[in-house]
Amino acid sequence: MAVTISLLVIFGALLVILLRSRALGFGSAFVAAMFGFYLATSGAAPTVNHLMRALVDALPNL
Repeated sequence: MAVTISLLVIFGALLVILLRSRALGFGSAFVAAMFGFYLATSGAAPTVNHLMRALVDALPNL
């Protein structure tokens, strides 16, 4: 749970940075957010969660 919230904050901050630097328009940001929302409710969500968990677990070993 803590990792999910941390990743949410990181991705949210990255989205804000991209919007402020105008590297990403508001339409693109909306599409990215909707894609993430619908991906989280799809059958791919467990696979994405396992992948992110594996990446987070591998970071300390680098």
